[in-house]
Amino acid sequence: MNAASTLVALGEVCDIISGATPKTTESAFWGGETLWATPADLSHLGSAYISDTPRKITDLGLASCAATVLPKNSVLLSSRAPIGHIAINTVPMATNQGFKSLIPHKNKLDSKYLYHWLDANRARIQSLGNGATFKEITKATVSGIVLPLPSLDEQRRIAGILDRADALRQKRKKATDLLDSLTQSIFLEMFEDSAAAAWPRFEVNELASDIRTGPFGSQLLHSEFVGDGIAVLGIDNAVANTFRNAGRRFITEQKYRSLQRYTVRPGDVLITIMGTCGRCAVVPPDFPIAINTKHLCCITLKREKILPEYLHACFLRHPDVLRQLGVQTKGAVMPGLNMGIIKSLVIPVPPLNLQRKLAALFNTIVAHARRTAEAALISDSLFASLQHRAVSGQL
Repeated sequence: MNAASTLVALGEVCDIISGATPKTTESAFWGGETLWATPADLSHLGSAYISDTPRKITDLGLASCAATVLPKNSVLLSSRAPIGHIAINTVPMATNQGFKSLIPHKNKLDSKYLYHWLDANRARIQSLGNGATFKEITKATVSGIVLPLPSLDEQRRIAGILDRADALRQKRKKATDLLDSLTQSIFLEMFEDSAAAAWPRFEVNELASDIRTGPFGSQLLHSEFVGDGIAVLGIDNAVANTFRNAGRRFITEQKYRSLQRYTVRPGDVLITIMGTCGRCAVVPPDFPIAINTKHLCCITLKREKILPEYLHACFLRHPDVLRQLGVQTKGAVMPGLNMGIIKSLVIPVPPLNLQRKLAALFNTIVAHARRTAEAALISDSLFASLQHRAVSGQL
């Protein structure tokens, strides 16, 4: 801790405010102008700030319950379901009962410094939860949390450093999202060509030379996995919708000889059919010999008709294919997906030269995306380290 810092309890430097919910069956309480946040509203913010909420309450709704309108620059801290979502409100808003929000005393505590301190100590705060049905932190618990308190000028200096570092980290994440949007745009642009309506349509079963699952439990037991040998693929290799060399499971050469019909080869398309269904990946060209499991549908394609990169793109992005699968958006979990559904999927098939062009573009973008994602992981790690050092007085 910085020598100039003192230790104080949050209750000494903040007003701690619980939220509440108006009666949900009373229409007069809802649809007003007062913003009303829930923990779920903080779960996908992508930044430290919240400026709007999906649901709003009326003045009558606010008066009917114990909710309080928090001034802007308060720090919202979810206290249950789950504990530890944090945001700074840029405009006045109320919250439901899932919060113990903090209004810093302006002459003692900076909101951004408090946000970063809470974020750096999220795991510690979560560990303070109690309850049999679900974990919750009480107002008394939050009030008693102790943090180092340097001068206001020092707090603002620390918050400024962390804000700039976080902005760089968020730019990397935005770059990843933009690359994904680019692949979607390139793919859909193919189908805007007037010739696309004349492309022949085939069932996946007609485009494959082999479609198979992996061995069932009686054929492959967990006890037969060894430290090295022939890899066994599973959901974790495809769940990110791109192939990941995860889940290091191996069988011996001897065991593989009895399971060779389940061999997965470079260029095969993997689709998850158990657990998280509907995730899709292409086995990379340099991947060594492996077998799949019962959790995967493995498709070996007739490459003179269709390329694996194109089928992968169709499965994840083509609106008509997604409709056949019963989902509306890329990456959605597909209910009840099985081999029969996959085999009967109808795919529009463009000429191979167009497929090759698409594959080349996608492979370039995927390579960039992989590098960007790796850089983002490093940025997250460096930011967490910087944040910890900053709020513990080591900067």
